[in-house]
Amino acid sequence: MKFRTILRHIREGTKNIIRNGWMSFASLSSIVISLFILGVFLLLALNVNNLANQIESQVEVKVYLQLGVEQSKVEELHNAIANMPEVRSVKFVSKAEGLELLRVSLGEDGKDLLEGFDETNNPLPDSFTVEVIEPQTISFVANKIKAINEADPTVPITNVKYGQGTVETLFKFTTAVRNIGLIIVAGLALTAMFLISNTIKVTILARRREIAIMKLVGATNHFIRWPFFIEGALIGLLGSAVTTAILLVLYQQLVQITQFELGLMMIKLVTIEDAGWLISGVLIAIGTLIGIWGSTISVRKYLKV
Repeated sequence: MKFRTILRHIREGTKNIIRNGWMSFASLSSIVISLFILGVFLLLALNVNNLANQIESQVEVKVYLQLGVEQSKVEELHNAIANMPEVRSVKFVSKAEGLELLRVSLGEDGKDLLEGFDETNNPLPDSFTVEVIEPQTISFVANKIKAINEADPTVPITNVKYGQGTVETLFKFTTAVRNIGLIIVAGLALTAMFLISNTIKVTILARRREIAIMKLVGATNHFIRWPFFIEGALIGLLGSAVTTAILLVLYQQLVQITQFELGLMMIKLVTIEDAGWLISGVLIAIGTLIGIWGSTISVRKYLKV
């Protein structure tokens, strides 16, 4: 196709948007409303998934040692656990540090419970805090640590805890939340595609006489199709760009307003930097492709004169 012909199709497609103002506005409105709803749920799904990741990342294994375990044995256990491929990090927590952490966690209301305990009569054992790379492997890592303990004649470990039962329930819950979010977003995407394409079809339907006249005067299908093709792409691109801009501005305001309150609850929303590129790419791609698709399918019906 010649460059001059391409420019002609772009010019005609742009003129058609202006010439058919109300129908173009209807198509744009349909795109903006449909993609806005889709974008809201997409942001919701991103934050739900992020929250699930935050919860899962806090899962850890606590390994409690026997009282009086020799330092060499402590180092041996530390190295054995740290060398596991599933383990991200291993932190040794001394009994003195454990007592101080317990005091902090109990707060003012529980400080009387630990009154009288110090370094000389500390009842707490030394321990390891083990973080895993993949939260779903936590039970596997805990069993490997238990196996190390059972294979050692001195049995240096008294207990290995990771919230057995609760952790498995947590993983099932987060997986279900992710799957439900994915299903909702996919369903809304299909609904948006249906609504937008139908609106564009109505726009083309109102101009079927124009297409018939062009066919009767000898215009080829290819020549007729391209301006509509470009018109649909421009409507889809413009509508999705407007939606993206509105959505990201509102989301940025939401992040700023709720940052302090959610921070107190240790909840962190997905940043605008992380969400912006994904939301922009998805919405603009969907809007543009639907605009092209709706125009192409609709025009094809009226090219058979």
